[in-house]
Amino acid sequence: MTAVDLSLSTPAVTAPDNRGAPSRPVRSRGWRLVGYAALVLAAAGLLLPFYWMVVASLKTNSDVFTIPITWLPDPVVWRNYLDIWQRSDMTTWLGNTLLLSMVVTLLQVVTGSFAAYGFARVRFPGRNALFLAYVGTIAVPWQSYMIPQFILMSKLQLSNTLWSIVAIQAFGAFGVFLMKQFYETIPEELSESARVDGLSEFGIYRRIMLPLSRPALASLALLTFVTTWNDYLGPLIYLRSPELRTIQLGLNTFVSQYNAEYALIMTGSVLSVLPVAVIFLLGQRYFIEGIATTGLKG
Repeated sequence: MTAVDLSLSTPAVTAPDNRGAPSRPVRSRGWRLVGYAALVLAAAGLLLPFYWMVVASLKTNSDVFTIPITWLPDPVVWRNYLDIWQRSDMTTWLGNTLLLSMVVTLLQVVTGSFAAYGFARVRFPGRNALFLAYVGTIAVPWQSYMIPQFILMSKLQLSNTLWSIVAIQAFGAFGVFLMKQFYETIPEELSESARVDGLSEFGIYRRIMLPLSRPALASLALLTFVTTWNDYLGPLIYLRSPELRTIQLGLNTFVSQYNAEYALIMTGSVLSVLPVAVIFLLGQRYFIEGIATTGLKG
């Protein structure tokens, strides 16, 4: 028998080189912790003014600007939230602001999504040029056409009415752009199959596109609601009657009347921020999903 050289038929087995292997996960974990710590510090810096506002609303007026700062109210003055309702027209201010925000948000969602469907799915000559011209209006500052717009609203007899705010904010190029970008992520085959089945363009929009675009609709609704709620310049120009004031105009008049009542001013600020914060917390999942998926194609 011939001797078989096992060294040629058996592959050499070498011990894995583990030098430095544990250092990579440890280093990666360390950088992740540093990133988390930086995010926590940034979040704390952003939330600190809001926390101080809430704490100041629960203090007596003489304790708001004490030095050193007291971060916990002692005693807790819950009566500030009762006094603000008794000494101001908070019900009217919040009611007007809520009405305007809801109506404008609804109209923005309907008009923006419908126009975006036309730009994203309907083929017609000059579509791209018209879309670029329409979106280009975002770059035009409102102050440049504020006076002609006010003259137009006055001639239409909409000035000093809530309808003026609705008319100037019911349409927006940003909403059309946002929804168009999202519609382009939806496969075209769905629309083609629906057309083959005899569904109209409006039916495709209502029964296919809208149900699939809930995250983008939620993002547009949240952004529009917050913008309308916090708007100050528009109501300042068009709403002159006291019974038409929004929360921003009302707080401005309250500050001018009670400029030394710091605790009540902070209380009014909390009431103006609270509805927006609650709505954002309830819809943040859809908002993040809509922003994350808008513009991703394929």
